[in-house]
Amino acid sequence: MCRTFIITGMSNKKYQFGFIGMGNMGTAMLKGCLCVYSPDQIAVTRKNENKLADMAKEMGFYAASGIQDLVRQSGFVILAVKPQIYPEVLPLVREAAEEDTIILSLAPGWSVTRLKEALGERMRIARLMPNTPASIGEGMTGYCLSDDDYSEEEKAQIRTFLESFGLAEEVPEHLMAAVTAASGSSPAFVYMMIEAMADGVVACGMPRQQAYRFVAQTVLGSARMVLSEGKHPGQLKDEVCSPGGTTIAGVASLEERGFRSSLIEAVRCVEERCRKMQGE
Repeated sequence: MCRTFIITGMSNKKYQFGFIGMGNMGTAMLKGCLCVYSPDQIAVTRKNENKLADMAKEMGFYAASGIQDLVRQSGFVILAVKPQIYPEVLPLVREAAEEDTIILSLAPGWSVTRLKEALGERMRIARLMPNTPASIGEGMTGYCLSDDDYSEEEKAQIRTFLESFGLAEEVPEHLMAAVTAASGSSPAFVYMMIEAMADGVVACGMPRQQAYRFVAQTVLGSARMVLSEGKHPGQLKDEVCSPGGTTIAGVASLEERGFRSSLIEAVRCVEERCRKMQGE
């Protein structure tokens, strides 16, 4: 069950966090953080004013009248618009931002250097790469901070915000493309795997919705074992594979069809695309 509590800080700002944009990722983050933060600590703006009003009525956050209204009143500003919209949004952010404003950017193609060119060298920036499971508090976010000075309180606030919708780890900026491959894009691969495994189970005679429950819970439980047991995934796999048994037969079939090499290549393709978007 969601818990809400007040986290102090950024006392000179009316709202602790301000979201610009409400696409899939912004919405996922908002839903997750509202399980920890009180709605009156959050401001949101988006192009569709009718949808914004409906969301504000349902969730209780402040519906800002525009980007500059939101930036002036928010301590941390989350840029949750698509990367191609950044050239339209950043000049407005720059005009309204103050010395104590901290920008949290979600765009994979925008490095800290590029963001500072658009927003000003004085601007403090954190790059984030969350994923959509944030909407249920099970996200995985990688982040990096610009080299500017942050107080320990500000660092803790960023970390607490990110952990309000899952796990978070700070990484050097050169690994942000790898983070996108590891967690930002990979839920799509997991969903494809769940769908394909369920198709196989349906072919064996199980009703589809029941197949989804069996497969999805198995993926969930397996992931939790990797995080909690401290064992190598290969060891956990070996513990399921009895000599001459059913599982090793399935593993052999996957290896024959390039299961692991396909996933490795998919991850590499994501990382390569990220680097191209960043001009590397």
